[in-house]
Amino acid sequence: MQSEQKTKKNSPIKSIIQLVIFVGIGVFFIWLSMRGMTAEDYGKIKEVLISINNPQSWMFIILCMICGACAHYVRALRNILLIEPLGYKVRKSMGFFSVMVCYLANLGLPRAGEVLRCVFLQKYEKVPFQKTVGTVLAERAYDIACWLFLLIIVVVMNTALLSQIVMDEQTGITLGEAFQQKMSSMLTNYKMYIGLVLLVLAGIVIYMTRKKWGKIGFFVKIKNFMVGIWQGLISIKDVKKPWLFVFYTVLMWFLYFLGTYVCFFAFDFLRHLGPSPAFTVLILSTVAFMVAQGGLGAYPWMVAQVLLLYGVAKEAGLAAGWIGWLSQTVMIIIVGIISLIIASFMKDNEANIATKPSHSLADYDAAVANIATKEEEEIKPSEN
Repeated sequence: MQSEQKTKKNSPIKSIIQLVIFVGIGVFFIWLSMRGMTAEDYGKIKEVLISINNPQSWMFIILCMICGACAHYVRALRNILLIEPLGYKVRKSMGFFSVMVCYLANLGLPRAGEVLRCVFLQKYEKVPFQKTVGTVLAERAYDIACWLFLLIIVVVMNTALLSQIVMDEQTGITLGEAFQQKMSSMLTNYKMYIGLVLLVLAGIVIYMTRKKWGKIGFFVKIKNFMVGIWQGLISIKDVKKPWLFVFYTVLMWFLYFLGTYVCFFAFDFLRHLGPSPAFTVLILSTVAFMVAQGGLGAYPWMVAQVLLLYGVAKEAGLAAGWIGWLSQTVMIIIVGIISLIIASFMKDNEANIATKPSHSLADYDAAVANIATKEEEEIKPSEN
């Protein structure tokens, strides 16, 4: 009882701390992107923003927003496939509304959307809260796996371009040359071989004492995280239409890419770049939404950094990034609010089991903590 009261008391404080941290990261990236800019640079950004104030550019920006909304609808269809094996039929409209409410809530509070999405489906579709939490975690596992796969493709596609990045302006050494020098020095360094031997020995010791390590909380979390990812990935075997699930996943990422590529045509300096840079911008800029609240500040900065590789000025890249971020944010706000309004007038889904499992605030907070733990563990490896 005391632990439940403590959870109730700490949950709002924890949410506020998380909000401050995520928004703070966004503000940091805004400062980082604007640092050292002159009045002339701000003038260039203003010129870019003025240049898109025409019917043609607005058409492409609206198309970008439509592609984003369609991608979210496909995400909802995919989630419905995950829920079906649990014995519940979710209406497509409500599935889409729940996804949009999720994104709308995430603009305000970190990870609040995932929980509200589960609450939303329980209220209108009679799907038990704790079961939808499982599908959300499984869906996240698929998203991480897909993103990592696409990230590898991006690196392979841009190997030559990335190798030409100048690491030291004084010496003119490039990333490719620096990498070759580093590899050569490592192969002739006896310390590396000693380190490999010690690593193998440490692996053997850890394996032989794995039962003791399994009782330490930190390692238990790592194990549970990896097991959760694996279970989420193999749970596709329970989906009634696995190939349809794969098709929805491919279609969803294609629509995300199409939205990014279409947005390029709103800017004179991006139209000539082609689909490959748009794909690179999409995959690399996804990191922005992992580290900052709603991608605030981080997304424009990431877009500008990626476009620098293709010869686009930093100021122009920042302007394009802010327009891209604003278009998707406005779309989420508009469609999210419309979803809440329409859902409030729709009848509950009586086709599902009428018995609605009750859950306490402790269950709600436990779900939040579970999702928060998963997300923190997902982000931690990227900090290395």
